Amino acid sequence: MNNFKKIGMTALAASLVSTSVFAGELGVAGSASINFENHSGTALNEVKTFSMGNQITFSGSGELDNGMTVALSFTIDEFDNATTTATNGGAADGSLFDGHSVTVSSDAIGTLKFSGEGGASAASSVGGTVGGNMWDNFNSNGGVSLTNSSAGNNSFFYTLPEMVDGLGITASLEPQDSDSKTQTGYGISYTGVEGLTADWATTNVETWAAGTTGEENAWKLSYVYGSLTIAASNVEYDVGTSSSDQETDSYKVSYTVTDDFSVSYKTEEVSVPGSVDAEFEGMSASYTTGGMTVSANMQDGKNIGNATGVANQVDYYGLGLSFAF
Repeated sequence: MNNFKKIGMTALAASLVSTSVFAGELGVAGSASINFENHSGTALNEVKTFSMGNQITFSGSGELDNGMTVALSFTIDEFDNATTTATNGGAADGSLFDGHSVTVSSDAIGTLKFSGEGGASAASSVGGTVGGNMWDNFNSNGGVSLTNSSAGNNSFFYTLPEMVDGLGITASLEPQDSDSKTQTGYGISYTGVEGLTADWATTNVETWAAGTTGEENAWKLSYVYGSLTIAASNVEYDVGTSSSDQETDSYKVSYTVTDDFSVSYKTEEVSVPGSVDAEFEGMSASYTTGGMTVSANMQDGKNIGNATGVANQVDYYGLGLSFAF
């Protein structure tokens, strides 16, 4: 990460608010990657593809004279918004300007984050599957898409101050807009046992469409014992229209061979009412040296669109070379 000293930040802040900012800094972090992917199957003969990933995140923070800390973050990620519709507050033209947020925190009040774009609900903040969202590698070939309660634009996420060692409590709020009514959620995390991380969260789903009111519940567990990590996760999206319901289970076993090299075995299963389960299974390996990571993935998808037939049996493999700076 490169740090740049702020010049005149105190004077600027003083002209905008009644309290002053000091010890402010601006930081920038980035990543870039070169990726190779291929899908194959009895009914599929897809061209092997190369692609590039790139992202730059700017972050600035300063401490007010009342002891509170204010932080700003925004990300430049080319074409991240290419499929975002105007009703979600995004740009459908491949806008460079991606997630951005402002965070206010202190030891006494906890942390309040307002996301202009890219916010998370309590349930979606638990994160993707422990298998690394393998389903997404098959989505372009007719595979299933997961639905979640991600709060999106202009939403709030609050983390309470730590009251018990290892126990964290969060809450989310997405105010009413053209897409949904007001949606709230809360979550609990626990790290009080060495090697154990446990997360659980729930968020209500309140859209304007009939039959889509319900909730999303998510939990994730991982336990580290020496070089071995075992993890499991479950996400259940349950609304009034049963055909929109989804449940995703995932498991992973990872082994750290050396400080730089690790291997993993992982599975995912996506269930919808009245259809066969979409099943994904994969092996991965990664090697990190300095700021460079080399990764390889081999994955097998069965019934990828919650349907049978040869078109829904697809294999995937990918290679990646990524850099962090």
